[in-house]
Amino acid sequence: MKSARLDPARRNRLDWLSQAGYTAWRLFVKNELTNHAAATAFYFLLSAAPLVLLLSYATQYLARLAETSVPAVMLLAALYQQFHLDELSRLGLIPQQAQVAAGGVGLLTLILSSRGLVNALQSAFRVIFPDESKRPLVLKWTLPLIIIPLALGLLMIAVAAQATLNFFAGVELLGESRALLLKLLNAGLALATLWALIYLALRRLPTRPPPRRPTLLVATLSTFSLATLLAVFNGLFRIEKYQAIYGALGGVVFILIGAFAACLVFYFWAQFLYAIAKVDVAALEKLFLAGEGVGANRLEALVFARANRLLAKYGRAYAPGDSLIREGDADKDAIFLYAGRVGVYKRADGGDRKLAEIGEGSLIGEMAHLLDEPRTASVRAETEVTALVLPPALLEELMRYSAPLSRRIIGTLAERLMRMNRAG
Repeated sequence: MKSARLDPARRNRLDWLSQAGYTAWRLFVKNELTNHAAATAFYFLLSAAPLVLLLSYATQYLARLAETSVPAVMLLAALYQQFHLDELSRLGLIPQQAQVAAGGVGLLTLILSSRGLVNALQSAFRVIFPDESKRPLVLKWTLPLIIIPLALGLLMIAVAAQATLNFFAGVELLGESRALLLKLLNAGLALATLWALIYLALRRLPTRPPPRRPTLLVATLSTFSLATLLAVFNGLFRIEKYQAIYGALGGVVFILIGAFAACLVFYFWAQFLYAIAKVDVAALEKLFLAGEGVGANRLEALVFARANRLLAKYGRAYAPGDSLIREGDADKDAIFLYAGRVGVYKRADGGDRKLAEIGEGSLIGEMAHLLDEPRTASVRAETEVTALVLPPALLEELMRYSAPLSRRIIGTLAERLMRMNRAG
């Protein structure tokens, strides 16, 4: 019986996924995003307090309208179902009668805490998506005033739509199957609202918006991860246990822990979105620095052990005598010798003079890009050669991403210039 083996394309995709996941986790730890998640959860709790007060105003107003309006009844029922207002009222987190004076303080607190919440999000995104450019000052100050009302608007639309769906789902004339369909639509609407908020955050909070297609994918993954987290949290934890331990503060602690867990999940997927664009750079760094023991560990060595994916994307084969680089050419590609041996030649006295031999594991051709000059020598294959051909933009990313690799490239370049000066 033959053993089942993955085809090369599928194996390369699995390698890409494992490398992207590992890179995201390593950056997540390096950037200390747990601290950013804690700060965001804290400001969320500060924002939630005045929002609860505003919610109490809304329920009181809707309760008065419900005496004469069917839509108000539907909205009030949706609010109670969506936000569990009956339980919050029972726990004392929502006052039965909100005072106008307290409402003014709540609005002021909401404005200040909302700004802190958005600033905490922006601070985390500056770490996740490093960029030297800055937002205009006016946009920086007005962004919190735009994001929070937009988020609240989406929530209110979702609540209104859920009220309508719940109302029709409860009508017995529709039948069981149609009622079930409406309940599924209700759950789908909640997920769609969450997805829209996450997508807007991933696209608009980074100074330079990430590509659209990966953002769509990561927003979807983040949405289902948060929905799963909510289901697990509701199934395993009970607010009564926290009240038994912390007393009156038990509800606050319960919300804070849930918000912290949600922020951790959200920031990990944001870091994964950044890692998608850097997975080739991370894999190339590990390949170039293999054997030097720079930050290596067993898991990292296992994840980045195979170079097949990079060879399929950037690899090129050369027969003995083929030219990898021609003296005087204007191209700026760098070449990493994965296997084989090459000779370096320079025109002299009507012929070619051999300057050196270079073996596998070496990076060549980077001088043309770094010095912005034509090729200073020719490189020809002495044996069969397998090489990775890297465009200048990718080389720049590599040098920005990896300080050890930058030092190695600069050191190699200095040695070559020293040898050329001695030979001249």
